[in-house]
Amino acid sequence: MDETWVAMLWAILPTIVVSVVFFFILRNVIRMDRTERKVYSRIEAEERAKRGLPPVASTGDGPAS
Repeated sequence: MDETWVAMLWAILPTIVVSVVFFFILRNVIRMDRTERKVYSRIEAEERAKRGLPPVASTGDGPAS
């Protein structure tokens, strides 16, 4: 009976490892996108201030509807 459990563990282990790696990659991509958007907004605000334009009215983080 013990060999059966070990075989099942070795069969499912690659799937678990790939899932964990995929989770961390996806999480980092989402974090990088969020950071990039913040930096872009800050740069845009600085450029608008340099040109004497009013700041852009923020309506929230969601897409326009």
